[in-house]
Amino acid sequence: MTLAVIVQARMGSSRCPGKVMMDLGGEPFLKRCLDRCDQIPGADIVVAAIPDLPQDDPVAEAAESWGYTVVRGSEKDVLSRYAKAAREVIATAVMRVTSDCPLIDPEICGETIRYWKETQADYGCNNMPPAFPHGLDCEVFHAGHLHAANHLAEDPYEREHVTPWIRRHPDLKHASIKGPGGGMERLRWTLDHPEDVDMFRALYAAMGDAAPFARAADYLAMCMRRPDIPAINEMRIDPARLAADQQAEVSDVSKVMRAA
Repeated sequence: MTLAVIVQARMGSSRCPGKVMMDLGGEPFLKRCLDRCDQIPGADIVVAAIPDLPQDDPVAEAAESWGYTVVRGSEKDVLSRYAKAAREVIATAVMRVTSDCPLIDPEICGETIRYWKETQADYGCNNMPPAFPHGLDCEVFHAGHLHAANHLAEDPYEREHVTPWIRRHPDLKHASIKGPGGGMERLRWTLDHPEDVDMFRALYAAMGDAAPFARAADYLAMCMRRPDIPAINEMRIDPARLAADQQAEVSDVSKVMRAA
């Protein structure tokens, strides 16, 4: 099995243009995300899936300069971009991460992969239902299901968000690890608005040199000690995400991240 972690990234954003190349502690947000993905146990390759538009050339050039494989594809049809990336690196399994997640946790991602394999599920994740902070989300699935979705999905929502066709398919087995709850799912660790940029920078400043190498539990501990930090972007919490109630057929509580 060749498992590719494919990270979608682009310059275009109506709410925070150019966010992936903004600075976080001396490196672009995108590099923070890719470097953490490169530490995921069970992953064989990290791929940056970037639109084939001229405005995204600097993103592709930067990712290549950092030593990551880059595949270019459609900006709007993200599903086809993922399928193309999986084909080009001959992946048999794919983990999906978005570049909006600079705090993505390698251990939680690795645990998601392990549980997906252990349960022999078609699709594995850590958000059915959401119980981790928003920004630790990851999904893993057989590449064959990705290519089937690319061939059969017609809904524009399914094309844009990559995995809804797989998540909704009644004949596929879904497995999810769960966060320990305690309100952690209300923490917003995702990059979409200027307030999110401010929150991440405040968190990095509070943690100092340890910030780039910390794990989710460390970030959580800091947020609990310094509630002023998560308060910076709490107005951007997504109620629809918190209301999501889709349940995986099999699930287990994560052994990695514990509430302090």
